[in-house]
Amino acid sequence: MPENENVSRFAPPQAPTRTREVIPVSELNHAIAGVLERSFPLAWVRGEISNFTRAASGHWYFSLKDARAQIRCVMFRGRNQHVDFAPREGEAVEVRAVVSMYEARGELQLGVEAMRRAGLGNLYEAFLRLKEKLSQAGLFDTERKRPVPSHPRVIGVVTSLQAAAMRDVLTTLQRRAPHVPVIVYPVPVQGAGAAEKIAAMLDIASERAECDVLILCRGGGSIEDLWSFNEEVVAHAIARSRMPVVSGVGHETDFTIADFVADVRAPTPTGAAELVSPDRAHLLQAARRARDALAQCMDRQLERRAQHLEWLSRRLRSPQAQLQERRARVDNLARHLRAALRDTVATQRHRQDVLAMRWRACKPDVGVAQAALDRLAARMDAALERRHEREGQRLARVAGALELLAPQRTLERGYAVLLDQRGRALRSPTELRAGSIVEAHLADGTADIEIAGVQAKLGAF
Repeated sequence: MPENENVSRFAPPQAPTRTREVIPVSELNHAIAGVLERSFPLAWVRGEISNFTRAASGHWYFSLKDARAQIRCVMFRGRNQHVDFAPREGEAVEVRAVVSMYEARGELQLGVEAMRRAGLGNLYEAFLRLKEKLSQAGLFDTERKRPVPSHPRVIGVVTSLQAAAMRDVLTTLQRRAPHVPVIVYPVPVQGAGAAEKIAAMLDIASERAECDVLILCRGGGSIEDLWSFNEEVVAHAIARSRMPVVSGVGHETDFTIADFVADVRAPTPTGAAELVSPDRAHLLQAARRARDALAQCMDRQLERRAQHLEWLSRRLRSPQAQLQERRARVDNLARHLRAALRDTVATQRHRQDVLAMRWRACKPDVGVAQAALDRLAARMDAALERRHEREGQRLARVAGALELLAPQRTLERGYAVLLDQRGRALRSPTELRAGSIVEAHLADGTADIEIAGVQAKLGAF
């Protein structure tokens, strides 16, 4: 930033006007606090924690310092409850804060809104970038995950010989499955070049194919301590392993790239050992239960077979007796068959006779039917004649009534019909106008009449 921009940005507040040359300290501190908060944007600040205090209200008070300077800080309870670790004296951290002033004392301080371990931000960003890259490459896909064998013949462990996780894994395997051989592939799990050595050892174990499942483990630690398991080279080595890989890195809350690529993720190294090893005590107990169930099943089968054999022995007879019994049974069946044939023939013959008799009874008599038909025809002709007479009489009655109601008959009785020039019938004297011409229809003809005058009379005659 140019020098003149620094000058304009951090310029002090203007001097008070002549009308108010003396101002209280509180107003001065308030003005300074306003200038600081407006001038310094929210930013990340790195330093070591010093004089850390947890107040009864839940707020944190501490100082951040480096080799040349320090500054007081405050982180209120609403903010510090989101910090995922317990800050310690002398620990290097990065805080996201705004520069402000504690006006009551006139002390410069940082108002902290977020806190993380120093370097965690860059490492976490690198972790997220690699996670997204490997996810798009398909290394995290569920389809490529392989199941862990329930009864492995040999178990492989890739870890450091000096790691506490090594002792936990071997102790768990010895307790749960002392009958399963364990092959240890020693490799450093922390420090420079550890990731490449882990990947190389995974390739060696995969190439040798000496075990059915691999445990990749180490104990807990900071993100820097576990970073070897967040390297891309380790992720690809896990993905190309010939046998399933179980990841047991760190504590239950620790997640690494190796956890996402591995076929199974265990919360701890001990958990990884429990996942891959069958419990010998449970297996022996299940085997004893199966043995007892098998013995009981065999006893029941032998009892049923013995009972069946005894039943068969009671039914066993000499072949000659069986032959005589079968011959007698055949003779009996032959007699029944001949009797059944005789009965069937007699039954069918009787049924045929009955059907013939019923057919003769149902055979139609043409003469009788013709006589009935003639009688029906005569009745129909008589009915038609009577109906014709009734309809003619009804027609005559209707014609007479129609004649009585005909308009011509009305005119013949002395009535007339008046129509205006448009052919509409005139029904009221009010429709007549002097000088108008109306058409009068009478019984013997029609005449046009000119109205000389109209004198309306109400009421009918």
